[in-house]
Amino acid sequence: MELHGGNRERYQPKALEQSGCWLWQAALSTLNPNPTDSCPLYLNYATVAALPCRVSRHNSPSAAHFITRLVRTCLPPGAHRCIVMVCEQPEVFASACALARAFPLFTHRSGASRRLEKKTVTVEFFLVGQDNGPVEVSTLQCLANATDGVRLAARIVDTPCNEMNTDTFLEEINKVGKELGIIPTIIRDEELKTRGFGGIYGVGKAALHPPALAVLSHTPDGATQTIAWVGKGIVYDTGGLSIKGKTTMPGMKRDCGGAAAVLGAFRAAIKQGFRDNLHAVFCLAENSVGPNATRPDDIHLLYSGKTVEINNTDAEGRLVLADGVSYACKDLGADIILDMATLTGAQGIATGKYHAAVLTNSAEWEAACVKAGRKCGDLVHPLVYCPELHFSEFTSAVADMKNSVADRDNSPSSCAGLFIASHIGFDWPGVWVHLDIAAPVHAGERATGFGVALLLALFGRASEDPLLNLVSPLGCEVDVEEGDVGRDSKRRRLV
Repeated sequence: MELHGGNRERYQPKALEQSGCWLWQAALSTLNPNPTDSCPLYLNYATVAALPCRVSRHNSPSAAHFITRLVRTCLPPGAHRCIVMVCEQPEVFASACALARAFPLFTHRSGASRRLEKKTVTVEFFLVGQDNGPVEVSTLQCLANATDGVRLAARIVDTPCNEMNTDTFLEEINKVGKELGIIPTIIRDEELKTRGFGGIYGVGKAALHPPALAVLSHTPDGATQTIAWVGKGIVYDTGGLSIKGKTTMPGMKRDCGGAAAVLGAFRAAIKQGFRDNLHAVFCLAENSVGPNATRPDDIHLLYSGKTVEINNTDAEGRLVLADGVSYACKDLGADIILDMATLTGAQGIATGKYHAAVLTNSAEWEAACVKAGRKCGDLVHPLVYCPELHFSEFTSAVADMKNSVADRDNSPSSCAGLFIASHIGFDWPGVWVHLDIAAPVHAGERATGFGVALLLALFGRASEDPLLNLVSPLGCEVDVEEGDVGRDSKRRRLV
C-alpha cells in the first residue's frame, strides 16, 4: 500500500473535461450519507463515497470504522487501484490506519498463490480546511510505518496456531528486533519456572511449543521516564482443562491480539523516533490440554511473590499478564505500565464491538485514552475502577487470591483488570493502564490490527514525529471543545 499527499489544485474540476466535470457534480448531488453513501462512476471503474456528516461524542471525527467498511465494499476490482482520501489534517492519521485495515496480508486461498500479477493500492490524501497544503514527506513516512504496524498486527492475529505458535511469534519478535538493531531478552520453558514466572509457565507448560517471556528494549540517551507495554500473547486458548465449547473455541487464535498490537506499535514508534525508554514485554503461551496441564485447585506462585489458587483455567490471560507487569515493575523499573489484552468476553458486553475498555489508576490517563481513541480511530471507553469494592471477588481460603471471580455479574471485566493490577500493588505510585481489546481486535472473521494506532497516539508526545505529537492527547495545553468537534465533523468528507 503506497501513500501520497497531494495539493488542492490537482483535484479542482477545471482539470477535468467538461463532461467529466458534469458527471462528478451529478454524483456528488446524489450522495446523502446516512451514515454513509456511495455512487459508482464510469461503468463501475470508480466510486465516490461520502462519510457521515456528523458523529456522536463517543465516535472518532474521522469516522474510521466507516472508512474501512466503505473501502471493503466499494473499491472496484483490479490489480492496480487508487484511493483518494479527502479529509482535514487532524484526521489523516486515523484515516490512513482505517484504510490499512481494509487490506489484510494473511490468506491461504489457493487462488492467491497462483496469481502472477502483484496487486497494488495507491492512497492519495487531499487535505481540506486549515493546513491544506501538500502532505509532508515525513508525514507520509509516519503513515507508512503506522499502517505497516497495523497490518503486521492483523497478520499475526489472522494466522492460525498451527503456524503462529510461540516459536513463530518469537521469530516475529526477533525479526523486528533485527530491523531496529535490538537484541531481545527471552526467557523460555523451564527457565520461567526456575526464575519464578509461575503464571506464564503454568498456563503454557502443557503445550508442544513452550511458553516464553520476551522483551524488546529501547533505551535512548536523555530519556526522562521508562514506559513498558505488556502484551498478552496466548497464541491459542482452548480454555485448558476448563475447556471451551465447540462454538466458543473457534476464533481463539486471536487471543494474541494484545501482544501483536504491542509488536506493531513498538516497531512504528521506534522507527519514528521515541525519546523515552520503551520496553515491549510479550507474555507468550498456548493454553493447551495435556497430562501436564494446570488443574483447577492448583496453586501457582507468580513473579510478584503472590500465590494464586486456580479455579478456572480459562482465566489464563490475567496470569501471564500478572507476571509481565511484575517484571516491568521490578526488573525494568517502569514509571508507566500499560498492558493490552484480549482479556474478557464481557468486554464486548461492557463497551461493545468497537470500543476497547480502559481500566486505570489515573483519571488523567483514563481521559487521555478516550481522547487518543477518538483521534486515532481505535475507540476506547472507561470501566469502573474500584478495587476496594471489587477485589474481594478473588478471595481464597488457601492462597493470596483465586484467578477468577466468585460473582460473574459484578463487573467481571473490571475485576479481571484488577487482578493484574494487584500484582504491582494498588498503592504503586506509577501509572498503570489496562486495555481490554477482546471485541475490537476483530471485525467478523478478520483481524483489525486494533491497538497499534492507539498506542502510537497515546504516547505521541514521547515521539520525535510531528504527526504523532498532533494526535497525542497528552501535553496539550488547550483541548478542543466538544461543540467545535461537532461543527468540524459536519463538513462533507469523501473517499
